Amino acid sequence: MAKAIVVAAPASGSGKTLVTLGLLRALRNRGLKVSSAKIGPDYIDPRFHEAATGRPCFNLDPWAMNDGQIAAILDIASQDADILIIEGVMGLFDGPRGSLRGSTADLAHLLQVPVLLTVDARHQGQSVAALVHGFTRFKLGLKSGGVILNRVASDRHEAILRDALGERVLGVLRQDDSLHLPSRHLGLIQAEENQELERFLERIASAVAHETILDRILGIAAQPLVESVIRESLPPLGQRIAIARDRAFSFVYPHLLESWRRAGADISFFSPLANEAPDADADAIFLPGGYPELHAGQIAANTVFLGGLRAARGLVYGECGGYMVLGEGLIDAKGHSHTMAGLLPVVTSFATRKLHLGYRSLDPMPGSPWNRPLKAHEFHYSTETSRGAGDPLFAAADSVGDPLPAMGLRHGKVMGSYAHVICEAE
Repeated sequence: MAKAIVVAAPASGSGKTLVTLGLLRALRNRGLKVSSAKIGPDYIDPRFHEAATGRPCFNLDPWAMNDGQIAAILDIASQDADILIIEGVMGLFDGPRGSLRGSTADLAHLLQVPVLLTVDARHQGQSVAALVHGFTRFKLGLKSGGVILNRVASDRHEAILRDALGERVLGVLRQDDSLHLPSRHLGLIQAEENQELERFLERIASAVAHETILDRILGIAAQPLVESVIRESLPPLGQRIAIARDRAFSFVYPHLLESWRRAGADISFFSPLANEAPDADADAIFLPGGYPELHAGQIAANTVFLGGLRAARGLVYGECGGYMVLGEGLIDAKGHSHTMAGLLPVVTSFATRKLHLGYRSLDPMPGSPWNRPLKAHEFHYSTETSRGAGDPLFAAADSVGDPLPAMGLRHGKVMGSYAHVICEAE
């Protein structure tokens, strides 16, 4: 496996994504083959990674995945790579519901790879040394890989910080409005086509290359300590799988696609926004999550796409946004109603936003595509405003095992839920 390093931070908003992207592109510009991973169930930041490296970015999730599943993904991500940079999630020790399990520290400890701590240095002087000392010594005996100081105000400010931290400082990024990330919410799904993002990546790469000690960072990286590669994966939805992929349907975990291909599945893609129908010979159609609410009018008008769904002979499965499109209607944030595929008796709405967020443990009901317990994630603001008769798809529990209402609907071979399935449970 390639040597690896984890980029972490004391808290969200410290700049770890900025530092990660800068390192990825700066090392790629030096001619290295750079791979990346993102801790946790994130669909957005990995697309930025892919724009920076030109390679797929894989999710590593120590809450959902067992050691064998993590080892298998690391093996895939490391292929033909000189270094693997793993971006953390939230603060270093922040896991779901106050637990260390699933945190950045959890994965760094499992892999025994060094942690490069990104610190937002605004409004800090010598006290930064106490903060860094606490984060490197708090729990789990993590390997410290050094510190990147972000948002440093001036030469004098930098001198104070360096005096406090000494050789632990591997880089300094100045406060610079031009290094502000483009919006990570919308519009960058086809990141390689976004010129604003490309210019940003080159700016941050230049800053990182100039202001960090890249050779020391490369020297600190270590090979992950995983005992074996056990290829455990979620069985494919079918032998021939047609997957929706465009700006409205983009939330697919690369590790699932890779595992399905390795299991022998033939995967094709189609664009609902381009009014394309799925492969008529597919025995499974997958509508992943994304942002269909932003394109609801166009989706409702695309009769070739909707007709292809309605004519499907095999399994039709939708997650989150895909689940909403399989329903009878979708109400957008302005209260406008749009007719959807009508394959499931549910209407969903963004008119009144309510956050639904968290890990989910799922037990498939009869008729589900899978027959083993699953780990999943839920993150959406829409709600079901009406729900007709139908069989639920999953029995559900939250991250600590407390029962939740059953999730999803199944009507014959059409089924879906708000859950994004990550992997099989242990």
